[in-house]
Amino acid sequence: MVMARGERFVSMVFVLLIVCVSVSHGVREEEEADRIVALPGQPKVSFQQFSGYVTVNSVSGRALFYWLSEALHDPMICPGCSSVAYGASEEIGPFRINKTSSGLNLNKFSWNSEANLLFLETPAGVGFSYSNTSSDLFDTGDRRTAEDSLKFLIRWLDRFPRYKHRDIYLTGESYAGHYVPQLAKQIMSYNKTKHPINLKGIMVGNAVTDNYYDNLGTVTYWWSHAMISDKTYKQLINTCNFRRQKESNECESLYSYAMDQEFGNIDQYNIYAPPCNKSDGSGATRRTLRLPHRPHPIFRQISGYDPCTEKYAEIYYNRPDVQRALHANITKIPYKWTACSETLNRNWNDTAISIIPIYREMIAGGLKIWVFSGDVDSVVPVTATRYSLARLKLATKVPWYPWYVKKQVGGWTEVYEGLTFATVRGAGHEVPLFKPRAALQLFKSFLSGEALPKS
Repeated sequence: MVMARGERFVSMVFVLLIVCVSVSHGVREEEEADRIVALPGQPKVSFQQFSGYVTVNSVSGRALFYWLSEALHDPMICPGCSSVAYGASEEIGPFRINKTSSGLNLNKFSWNSEANLLFLETPAGVGFSYSNTSSDLFDTGDRRTAEDSLKFLIRWLDRFPRYKHRDIYLTGESYAGHYVPQLAKQIMSYNKTKHPINLKGIMVGNAVTDNYYDNLGTVTYWWSHAMISDKTYKQLINTCNFRRQKESNECESLYSYAMDQEFGNIDQYNIYAPPCNKSDGSGATRRTLRLPHRPHPIFRQISGYDPCTEKYAEIYYNRPDVQRALHANITKIPYKWTACSETLNRNWNDTAISIIPIYREMIAGGLKIWVFSGDVDSVVPVTATRYSLARLKLATKVPWYPWYVKKQVGGWTEVYEGLTFATVRGAGHEVPLFKPRAALQLFKSFLSGEALPKS
């Protein structure tokens, strides 16, 4: 799975999911150089892991970092890509970082029980991925990210040829609502003239999709969930032009007022979850959000759930012994590893207004498309996703129904001609973080092509 997770510039933002039939070929010398023997504090595991760099632009010296966790039981399907801080470390990867950042615990809901997981840190400047040309970090955006991700995938498959000719799926969440469809479009264009990459489908969650409908849906969610007053809601609707890339000062002031005066100290990425605050010893503070949706810092974080996992990751991945084990930071990047890059956030100069046209291309191209939404996320909420998907005007194949996991309603779903939509009940922006069992069921159904369970 390749994932780039979106709002914050972290690996999690964008996920590439490559699903393929597992085969037991020998490991080549080039692969062997990337083998992870064991991570510090890691429990013993039966699956292989690899990590390292793939150069995507030799002129500027841009290289993207990846981490492959192969499947646990040699299943029918193989790799996916996600990011290290979020996807790998607190969502779908095989490990969880413990509270002291001294070691790792096994994640019993890891998606590598079903598939090989390939976690990609993209774009350059995120996590361990880097560029030797500093100006790259001050002028980047959607187009270059898609082009670099395609180059990564082509060159990674050359390095790991046993994964060539296998079915590939892409998945991600948040701003990966841009990354994943844009990469799918790049692959479809590439396949017209080159040896084809076997892209079979995509799955995105709480995905940034369309400026106007995302922003309208977000403000509507705030009001419908009693986060803002009637007065502020009406002012936002009447004052803000949701189609603009940059809002007026008056509109920005309204957003600031809503978040500073009316939201209260909540986690916007799960409005019912406890925030991670300084009393937790994290030193973290609540970050704010502005619309229209662009890549921006994410801070999220229910029983059994720790809201400070991002802090643990930043300690763990800055340890020299961890970096050596991962074959990471080999060029001695002149800044600490962080989950998010504020430099990229401030200098993102190319963002698509709408991804809806790419959905039409993917549907016409016969790709399997699933869109899911955690329903207590107020950043890219379920209302925004439903507004955007409605613009596709797709015919309904299977009407709306509740789906189940462990005899409980996991969410609701509707199947359209060319696309499946599902909600995940009680999940925030990072669905697998808050509802790992439900997320794993969602993943299994997506890969198998079977409907979500009705009982």
